[in-house]
Formats: sequence, C-alpha cells, structure tokens
Amino acid sequence: MKILVVDDDAYIRQLVSIHLEREGYSTLQAGSGHEALDLLEGQHADLAIVDVMMPGMNGFELTRLLTQDMSIPVILLTAKGQLEDKEEGFLSGTEDYIVKPFEPKELLFRVAVVLRRHERSIQSTLQAGNVYMDRRHYEVTVNDETLILPLKEFELLSLLISRASRITTRSALIEQAWGFDYEGNELTLNTHINRIRDRLKRSHANVEIHTIRGIGYKLEVLEV
Repeated sequence: MKILVVDDDAYIRQLVSIHLEREGYSTLQAGSGHEALDLLEGQHADLAIVDVMMPGMNGFELTRLLTQDMSIPVILLTAKGQLEDKEEGFLSGTEDYIVKPFEPKELLFRVAVVLRRHERSIQSTLQAGNVYMDRRHYEVTVNDETLILPLKEFELLSLLISRASRITTRSALIEQAWGFDYEGNELTLNTHINRIRDRLKRSHANVEIHTIRGIGYKLEVLEV
C-alpha cells in the first residue's frame, strides 16, 4: 500500500513517513496541496494523510479533491481539536481525524482501519458502455457474451473501467496488476493492454482504451 503524507512541516512529514515505512507501507511526501496534486499526476496513492493548516490550499480543500475526484481516502492531521474543525473535516470527505500530538500506534491503527474500510467499499460490479465486470467472480460480459480474461488483464481492465474517462497512470496500472515491487519491463504493460484491446474489439465492445503518451491510458465509451 502506498500512502501520501501532505504537511508543510518537513519534520512531521518525515516522522509520519518513518512510522508508516516501518509498518511496511510505501510513502510519498508533499509539502503543500498543489505539490500533492502534482505528485498524483504520475503516481498512485491508496490513502492520504493530510495536514489541515497549510498555506495556499488548506487540508479541507485538498481532501475534497482527493476524495471526490480521485477516490483516495483521507485522514486529516491537525493541531486543532475543536468540534467545528472536526465537523468541517468530515464534511469535506475525510475518513478520520487525528489531533496532534498523537501516538504513532494510534496513527497506524487508524490507517489500517481506513484502508480496510475503503477496500470493502470498492464496487464489486463495474460498467462502462456495454462492458460489465463482476469483480467477485472475475467475470467480464460484453453483449451477454462472457469473456475469459487472465487475472492480470482483468485487474488492468477493472482499474481502467473504474476510472472511465479519466487518465490512469502507467504506475497505477502496474501496481494494480503486479504490485509495488514490480521490476519488469514496461513493455509488458503495453502487451497486456493491447491484448485487452483486441478482446474488446472482437466482442464489439463500445469502449476504447486510448494511449496518453508519456502518462498512461484512458478508457472511454464510444458514442453509438
């Protein structure tokens, strides 16, 4: 799992990241909301820990973007403990709220809980155009025809469909299918994407996977 830590205090960023990495998580660090968004253009995060009080884009604003536009769960981290601040945090979409100073064990516990909750909430069925996916039974159906996809292709297609009309980075796709420690050639991803394209075309699916040069791919529904 990869966790994005966003705080304008470099010491806090480093401290949180050290505890997360000791627990086996991979981390990304950003010193502002805009820097966080720039990072996410090229990388994927499973969860974000966001400080509320930051110059420019504050934590509430960033949380709305992460949760609504990118479906990334957020834990807000702040020195404030007033009820109205917590209320604004939850209204912005945060999954949890931790007040500084905090115990590292508490942070790790809350991270684990939010990740489990988010994993359970992921849709078990997906649809884009005439393509339907049942993630529980690993089935893909196009025009009432069931396609048999190898697991890697299924994982790649499910991520593309879940992000239909949005760009999905190459790194996010690789992590989805092969995990964080993948060391293979990126041509492997190209090969799997081309196989998926061929299967969809033969089944007359009304979706297309477009290559976004230098970034990744985007699945779009064709107009009929």
